[in-house]
Amino acid sequence: MSVSVPIQAIKLTPGSQIMISNLSWQDFEQILTDLGEKRSSRVTYYRGILEIMSPLALHERPHRIIADIVKAILDIQERDWEDFGSTTLKRPEIAGIEPDTCFYIQNADQVQGCTNLDLTEYPPPDLAIESDVTSTTTLDAYEAMGIPEVWIYRNKQLKIYLLSNEGYMEASISPIFPDLPLTELIPQMVQKAIDQGTSQMLRDWKSQFRQL
Repeated sequence: MSVSVPIQAIKLTPGSQIMISNLSWQDFEQILTDLGEKRSSRVTYYRGILEIMSPLALHERPHRIIADIVKAILDIQERDWEDFGSTTLKRPEIAGIEPDTCFYIQNADQVQGCTNLDLTEYPPPDLAIESDVTSTTTLDAYEAMGIPEVWIYRNKQLKIYLLSNEGYMEASISPIFPDLPLTELIPQMVQKAIDQGTSQMLRDWKSQFRQL
């Protein structure tokens, strides 16, 4: 016997997630509508599988700090960027995902004036950042989007994934910041931000960076 439950009736405790199989793209679109915009949960859809995750506060802080670090470095380097946050990215019929944070950097000029991100009209973000992701569905969805670089921060470690013809491959260097040892640097900076405050960490970092 099957039981139908309104999606709004599903209550996830922080740090938990639920997976639902055999959903159509139309089901996914309806669920997004039913969940609404004002929510803390994140959703990922890939070829019929939907994951809904309710993040912990410990999940939220690292990716926000990392986004601040990215913007600080780009500003020091006098490079353009656009932060699209957790905008829902869609590849109709195949995948949909809400990143913790995503950036346009190399293609920042192509999304100026954009208020409704449609990947049939705009290129995918250059960088997506996730915290505490363990599901392969996430990388599958990003691959469907064609996002060239994904960072995953988990257990105080940063892993960089670059898109290739064989899917995502882990790398030690980011093509966006080829001169920086980010896998070592980011965890140190995140911990310093947590211990001493993000603004203090960023001030110290900008001062050190300018002296390099």
